[in-house]
Amino acid sequence: MDECVIIVEGKTDKERLLRVLAEPVTIVCTYGSYSIEKGEQLARKTQAASEIYLFTDEDYSGKKLRSHLVEDFPDAIHLHTQKMYGEVANTPLEVLAEILERAGFAVIVPNQDLD
Repeated sequence: MDECVIIVEGKTDKERLLRVLAEPVTIVCTYGSYSIEKGEQLARKTQAASEIYLFTDEDYSGKKLRSHLVEDFPDAIHLHTQKMYGEVANTPLEVLAEILERAGFAVIVPNQDLD
């Protein structure tokens, strides 16, 4: 893929995605909060990206954050974990790999024992 950026909520989300990605991808954390200033920072960090992906949790705070991000990144591609996992950090690595692979990313198929 060309230069892509994935925006996630937290450090654990970023670490888990990095474990299954088989290509260099910039992953930016919002740390669960959003403000005009943070939106401007994210815009600077993502300005060279050919594609921006939003991968937030499927809980109330994740959905609220996604709604703010959509305003600043209307063309972003949305990635979703399954509701049964609730959070990206709770999603098994093999499921994260499937989600990313469907989005066109090169992934490493994780060993289930490593999760």
